[in-house]
Amino acid sequence: MTDAAELATRRPVPADLPETLRHYVDGAFVESADGATFDVLDPVTNETYLRAAAGKQADVDAAVTAARHAFTEGPWPRMLARERSRVLHRIADIVESRDARLAQLESFDSGLPITQALGQARRAAENFRFFADLVVAQADDTYKVPGRQLNYVNRKPIGVAGLITPWNTPFMLESWKLAPAIATGNTVVLKPAEFTPLSASLWAGIFEEAGLPRGVFNLVNGIGEEAGDALVRHPGVPLISFTGESSTGQTIFANAAPHLKGLSMELGGKSPAVVFADADLDAAIDATIFGVFSLNGERCTAGSRILVERPVYDEFVERYAAQARRVRVGFPHDPATEVGALVHPEHFAKVMGYIEIGRTEGRLVAGGGRPEGFESGNFVAPTVFADVRPEARIFQEEIFGPVVAITPFDTESEALELANGVRYGLAAYVWTNDLGRAHNFSQAVEAGMVWLNSNNVRDLRTPFGGVKASGLGHEGGYRSIDFYTDQQAVHVTLGTVHNPTFGKDDAGGR
Repeated sequence: MTDAAELATRRPVPADLPETLRHYVDGAFVESADGATFDVLDPVTNETYLRAAAGKQADVDAAVTAARHAFTEGPWPRMLARERSRVLHRIADIVESRDARLAQLESFDSGLPITQALGQARRAAENFRFFADLVVAQADDTYKVPGRQLNYVNRKPIGVAGLITPWNTPFMLESWKLAPAIATGNTVVLKPAEFTPLSASLWAGIFEEAGLPRGVFNLVNGIGEEAGDALVRHPGVPLISFTGESSTGQTIFANAAPHLKGLSMELGGKSPAVVFADADLDAAIDATIFGVFSLNGERCTAGSRILVERPVYDEFVERYAAQARRVRVGFPHDPATEVGALVHPEHFAKVMGYIEIGRTEGRLVAGGGRPEGFESGNFVAPTVFADVRPEARIFQEEIFGPVVAITPFDTESEALELANGVRYGLAAYVWTNDLGRAHNFSQAVEAGMVWLNSNNVRDLRTPFGGVKASGLGHEGGYRSIDFYTDQQAVHVTLGTVHNPTFGKDDAGGR
């Protein structure tokens, strides 16, 4: 049996961990106004390993004030795009140079396997590099009416952007919002997830070293219902970008409504992976295993419902279950680990609760509890349920862990009905060698993103977002530029003005 004390001796603790994480406001680390803190737990042992400042209204007010001053009085919004781009490229360089350290801290804080955390750190650098290039290359519309008028679009940064980020791959997802927000000249207040605040604290030093002016980046740690809610309701924050649960998104939508804020919300998912009988089963199995078990299953785009055409259903289930049982669960720091520890005991309890529900809703063919040798900590064996009916809770509800439901179908129309038969619509994956069916099915499925014969491979130029309960708006590429800027139409008259004249006197004069 492995208790927390034994687990603690079997995994290294990163050097130079702080005892307390503080807020970062106007270029300085500060305590909460009321001195409050909260515990941050190590996912392997569930022991408190540091404390973080617990932000509330006063802390958010201070951060917004600093960000607003940097926007109205500071140089950042008025710099040329090329000058801002140079700073973003320096940020990317620094992140790349520290990728091993970033991955170590991220893995320790979140439970992600170290190799996957390293990949996310490198993606964070790429996000900054991408938007550094995009703001320089960007061109806006100009329309001419020869001899009469010139019309053009003038883009302007909006102001203070409130960024609320989740606990899965936190550093990378923070970069996804930070990069376009500051590239376009805005200032920001970041509220990271309370489960995983460690990596967010690193941005302050990275930005200072890269030359980002004081006040452009501000960070407030805290509980969502306190710090996050204060940020959403703050009248000085015109934009909120949020990634997280759909229920939280509904609350944000309601609380932002009185201020008519701009909202971009990437919410939950219960994405289907549809496997037709003519698919390459080897590739489909590899991709769908990766799609639900990578990142510990804690990913919004996980293909957690696999719909398989009946002629290959039995073979698929047998092979899938056998491969799932071989997925290596282990300590997050071990390079051989494929599934690490779930982020927090609350989330672990939620996932385990769904596994118990699944025992009554499907046929358990792999996993179903803790992996052998991990009787404590937040470790879950990759779990596979077959023969799951569409009304089952494990088919309908987002579990956000290493749990998958497999369901058979007989016809293409039935597959589409099953795929669309949930409240979510973030991603979908289609496996078939019939080109026409691939395109027709992808265009009919209710999902913001579709991958054909592929796992989740992102192209940063394309829109990222969902439909139905999976989100509002899109990020990525020019969609991010659109969200973080006002588009002002400017109309210039050329030549003689031809205006109707109202209010002439009776004699025809003026």
